[in-house]
Amino acid sequence: MRRYRRTLVAVALMATLVSGTAGWAAGSGQQAVGGAPPGSEKWRRDGSLPDPETASPGQVAAFFRTLSPTRQRDLAERHPSVVGNLDGVPVELRYRANRIALAEDPRYTRLAAPGRQILAFDPRGRGTVAEVYGDLLTSRHVAVVVPGSDIDAATYDRSKDPYGTPSGMATSLRAATEGRTAVVAWAGYTTPVGVGLDAATGGLAEVGAERLVRFTEGLAAVGAATPKLFCHSYGSVVCGLAAEGVRASDIVVLGSPGMRADSADALRTDARVWAAKDPSDWISKVPNVELLGLGHGADPAAEGFGARRVPARTAHGHTGYFAPGTDSLRAFASIATGGDAR
Repeated sequence: MRRYRRTLVAVALMATLVSGTAGWAAGSGQQAVGGAPPGSEKWRRDGSLPDPETASPGQVAAFFRTLSPTRQRDLAERHPSVVGNLDGVPVELRYRANRIALAEDPRYTRLAAPGRQILAFDPRGRGTVAEVYGDLLTSRHVAVVVPGSDIDAATYDRSKDPYGTPSGMATSLRAATEGRTAVVAWAGYTTPVGVGLDAATGGLAEVGAERLVRFTEGLAAVGAATPKLFCHSYGSVVCGLAAEGVRASDIVVLGSPGMRADSADALRTDARVWAAKDPSDWISKVPNVELLGLGHGADPAAEGFGARRVPARTAHGHTGYFAPGTDSLRAFASIATGGDAR
């Protein structure tokens, strides 16, 4: 009976969402950025280069290993948007290419500041970006932060609510590991805006999952350590859909509305699966059902889901999990360096 009542409530809430947002959601629905990087057509016309859409990250890495440093730099200067976004390209060369691409786009000049290590930058749509904190190739441990809604190239590192941004989460996690972990803030997919149909459905997450799988394949192709994924809010939907194919040793979800799976076993991953949800997080009010494509299924933080629990008693709200001094951040740091939550 309790489950039946919960389903009725969920149906009512979903109906309200559809009827209340259909007008504006249809007009403001996000178009997922996917496929080959910008500039790919020009790249394809420039000799025998790997196809950005069909070549695997391993094939891309193998191709670049055949090139002299001079030839590599030449390609970065002539095709910065392709080289800067192509998984499997040497890390330092991607940084170089993205500095060139950012210098040509006055909207995001702050991302071109000296010392920033921009691993991906795509200005299409609202813009996607990935930034590395630490040395990706020499660090024994690597973590990747996958954010949720309302994150793009403009809001990726906003100063307001810093621990709700991938930049703030990444810097906080790296500090908590005392610099022992290289952290990638991966705002590499088109996120939902606000609370509407995009946030309640899995369309954007499906494209994001494909991009995340390819991104982790690219990390492996250049010799980086197998990452731990830290997936916030709608980002946990992305990680759930990517779980079977992604290269990760751990998948940590926090403030999750669901992973589009009934249990940790249903994710079909060898990675350790962790879940955190603090008592004050409003995400608890979101029904954990999936009905007619709406909703994201079971609560990963529920005991029956089968995920390992991450303590989050001292975290506050939906974006407080990475705040310094919280038990959740201490646990994240332990997981990031290969240990258990503590």
